[in-house]
Amino acid sequence: MGKVDDLLKKYSWKLSKEIDTNYVSGDISKEYLTFKEEMMPQLSKYEKLAKAFGSFMRVRLSEKDAKKIQAKLDMAHLDITPSQVAVFSFFSMVSVFFTGLLIFLLAYFIQGVGFEFSKWLLFLFLVLIASFFIFYYSYTSPSRLANNFRLKASSQMVPCVLYVVVYMKHTSNLERAVAFASQHLQAPLALDLKKIFWDVETGKYSTIKESLDNYLKTWEKDAIEFVEAFHLIESSLYEPSNTRRIQTLEKSLQVILDGVYEKMLSYSREVRSPLTNVYMLGVVLPTLGLALLPLASALLGGLVRWYHVFILFNVIVPFLVFYMTSNIMLKRPGGYGENDLLELNPKYPKYISRKPYVIAAVICLPFFLLSLVPFLFQWPFFLETFNLSPDINLGVFGIELLQDIRLFDFKDAATGTAVASINDLKSGVVGPFGIGALLLGLFLPLSVAMFFAIAFRMKTKELIKDRNNTKELEMEFTNSLFQLGNRLGDGIPAEIAFARVAESTRGQRTEDFFRKVNLNLHQAGMSLDEAIFNPRRGAIIDYPSNLISTSMKILLESTKKGLKVAAESLMSISEYIKNIHKVESRLRDLLAEVISDMKSNMTFLAPLLAGIVVGLSGMIAFILNKLSGIFAQVGESGTQSIGFDLGTFLQLFRIEQIIPPYYVQVAIGIYLIQIIFILTNVLVTIDSGADKLKRTSDIGKYLKIGIIIYTIVSFIAIVVLSAVAGLSLGGLA
Repeated sequence: MGKVDDLLKKYSWKLSKEIDTNYVSGDISKEYLTFKEEMMPQLSKYEKLAKAFGSFMRVRLSEKDAKKIQAKLDMAHLDITPSQVAVFSFFSMVSVFFTGLLIFLLAYFIQGVGFEFSKWLLFLFLVLIASFFIFYYSYTSPSRLANNFRLKASSQMVPCVLYVVVYMKHTSNLERAVAFASQHLQAPLALDLKKIFWDVETGKYSTIKESLDNYLKTWEKDAIEFVEAFHLIESSLYEPSNTRRIQTLEKSLQVILDGVYEKMLSYSREVRSPLTNVYMLGVVLPTLGLALLPLASALLGGLVRWYHVFILFNVIVPFLVFYMTSNIMLKRPGGYGENDLLELNPKYPKYISRKPYVIAAVICLPFFLLSLVPFLFQWPFFLETFNLSPDINLGVFGIELLQDIRLFDFKDAATGTAVASINDLKSGVVGPFGIGALLLGLFLPLSVAMFFAIAFRMKTKELIKDRNNTKELEMEFTNSLFQLGNRLGDGIPAEIAFARVAESTRGQRTEDFFRKVNLNLHQAGMSLDEAIFNPRRGAIIDYPSNLISTSMKILLESTKKGLKVAAESLMSISEYIKNIHKVESRLRDLLAEVISDMKSNMTFLAPLLAGIVVGLSGMIAFILNKLSGIFAQVGESGTQSIGFDLGTFLQLFRIEQIIPPYYVQVAIGIYLIQIIFILTNVLVTIDSGADKLKRTSDIGKYLKIGIIIYTIVSFIAIVVLSAVAGLSLGGLA
């Protein structure tokens, strides 16, 4: 014993000299960094900015905040420090504020005496708010990126457990099973599994089990069922009999399926009330408030201007809605959702192409310019070039109801009289207040919404079609796998079994796959591996499905253990996938009511309500405009015959002081587009997790439906309510 102690003392000092103790968490292998850069490039942008700006100085955060931020950085695989996050956020805030301050000072020196301090003070206040928002957004970016990473990774948990279980049923080796899953899963969960190996390679942990257990701790709060499933998988290694080992592995898959179902059941009940609150507070109340703005602005003597409306309803309120919905998305449990990685699709270049935006812009630009026609008629150069009048009196069409009603109806800012000639444009004008301008203004939100709708449809049409075809193919392939497993279980070699399954699946979409494998085997003389995965003639080329690819790789791996093992593996995959589909169907049923209610509110009720409000706004302006004309005709002495003091009434509600309905309509239309963007993102996240393709496709679809309903209802409401107002006031003329 003494000799052993002497040897330890002798060599321990020498070994400690040679061991590098300067390891930090960022020192990971080159392969992991390469994999991360290739699979998750979107995360590196924030990293680069934070490293560039965050390296100028160091700040000391509280231990609690530093741990919280570091946990989010680790989950999002961001190789930066909490100090760099804080410094980058501070620099972002300061740069935005000083940019706004510089613009303020330049405007002051350039305009000189004509500098309107009240307007620019509002600008400076908005810049201050924007700078605080930028700080908040930058400082909380690790949390959002980590949540996005969590949603993507959690949608792949069930397939991850499936791959590990299927592999370990024929080969009880945890290291190989995790490696197999990491090779066949997609990012980001594949990134996590690979990092488990890199942490062992770089000496952070001594065994795969230790590294895996440490990784599972990060999911204890968000996905405990995933942790429990892997602990059962680990415990299967210590089972004395093969039967109990198989039962433990199968139990692990059942645990994660049951856990996901229970959490989504609870979430579907909890999310209903917050979504209703978002709709009422973020859609209904602001829209109704806009209907009162024309009268409110007149009562306040013109203190409320159109740009105040845009700031409030197109900047502040959408931000509050976004904040409220972000909390809803953060509470979504993991384990369920789409797990396709868009970047791996061969047609992904079409998704990131700028061509759809160019085509959409060419289509929508004429409608956008049409909405600006009222302002074009206030440009003296345009009027003089084409010898036009700044406005058109609709009474020239011979309709008594339209007498003294102008198409655009811009007013002199001082007197409130209509702009009728080019000379009237020399003084300040306000408006437009006319029904014609309001109707033309409908083209502005229509053109903006259709721009995104057309572009998004062109970007996603083929990708969505491919995804739907792949899902249908995978449903058929599940049954075909069971048949293939039965043939192998009968002792038929795999080379012959493919021909038998091709015959039994005649008329189905999977027939071509099995028939092509059979042709490659017998006519091209390929091996089974080459017949399926040959880069030129392999059957898998025409079937871009992870399920089919992974199933065939499991087949090749398990045939090394014998036909019986291969048969059991394929039949297990078939049975597990059927169970997974059953759980997914039940989950969609749970969420269907919540999602369908929100869809109808967003695409029908909100545009309908917004359209009616636009009609009311136009009617209010029409009534005040008509009363101004009547008062001008009858004069002060004629007011007694009407029954009330019309002059006092019109002094209270001066037409030139109200917010023009044109701007109210544009604000409502843009706000509706913003709400569809925000709420569609929420609905897709609830239903499918972080599914970028579905989000883009659904936004385009809902924008088209919502804006068409809004435009039609607004047009009808403007015409009908204005006509009713005109008929009601006809007796006063």
